Amino acid sequence: MKVTAAQLAQLLNGSLDGDPNATVYRPARIEEAVEGDFAFLDNVKYESYAYATKASILLVHRSFQPSQPVRCTLIRVDDVRSSLALLLQKFDGANNGSSNGTSVSGEAAIHQLAKIGLNTSVGAFVVIEEGAVIGNNCVIYPQVYIGRNARIGDNCRIYPGVRIHFDCVVGDNCVLHANAVIGADGFGFAQQEDKTWKKIPQVGNVVLENNVEVGACTCIDRAALGSTIIRQGAKLDNLIHVAHNVEVGKNTALAAQVGVAGSTHIGDNVQVGGQVGFAGHISIADGTRIQAQSGLASSISEPNTALFGSPAIGYKDFIRAHIVFKQLPELQRKLIQLEKN
Repeated sequence: MKVTAAQLAQLLNGSLDGDPNATVYRPARIEEAVEGDFAFLDNVKYESYAYATKASILLVHRSFQPSQPVRCTLIRVDDVRSSLALLLQKFDGANNGSSNGTSVSGEAAIHQLAKIGLNTSVGAFVVIEEGAVIGNNCVIYPQVYIGRNARIGDNCRIYPGVRIHFDCVVGDNCVLHANAVIGADGFGFAQQEDKTWKKIPQVGNVVLENNVEVGACTCIDRAALGSTIIRQGAKLDNLIHVAHNVEVGKNTALAAQVGVAGSTHIGDNVQVGGQVGFAGHISIADGTRIQAQSGLASSISEPNTALFGSPAIGYKDFIRAHIVFKQLPELQRKLIQLEKN
């Protein structure tokens, strides 16, 4: 994708310092950028790179006042991160297969009773079963499986290897990354008198509301009854497991390797670090922030709580306790010495 500084400034409603005809082709990190790249500066820790970078264009905040000469063209914006997100979305669409008209590979297997929307492309070796409905302006990459009566909204991008099982629902503007599995059976078994396990049929589904993104190799299990629900705007990283009948709230973000046991309710605007584990049948209040590798065994009722540890406790309490924990060997030595005295 080729674009000039003047075009970028207009797109971002920014002001321009330097050559309006400076041309860039790709984004890059400020410390690695070369001529023809655009980079960004939104942290004072990286300011030194602004004076050394070889980037052709640099996004900065409107208030940025350089203390040394800057060779590249500056585009000043109100919010560097949001402007960067918009630009990367443009470049991603240009480089990553946005749909340009309805296109169905001859190597795809599509049931005659399935429906494909306008301006939607379907790649090679895709399988779409009976009754499935796919909306407009979608990109379905090769080797995707879409099960019976599944429904996918408009403007979705489904990457290679994704499996969407029967009756599951994907809203508008969703992104499912490679090898995500939506609607595999929940882990439901009843132990018998002879200690064997009898499978409990999982007859519910999974519902992803609008603007949800699901990372690579993430698994969201179908409900035993009813629905496993990922609410609007939620973002799930790679390698996450969401069990049956879980609900993940609006705009909640789960980092990699989070595990959520069955029937747990996670509220809106929750932020969860990597490798956090949730016990089943608990509720997490809106706005909760949970540090990586914490374990939640009971419900959190107070909104906007910060937690750390396993089992998780208040973030500040954990930090204070950890300081004491590191001192335990020395405290024990002193205690033994006091007892001897």
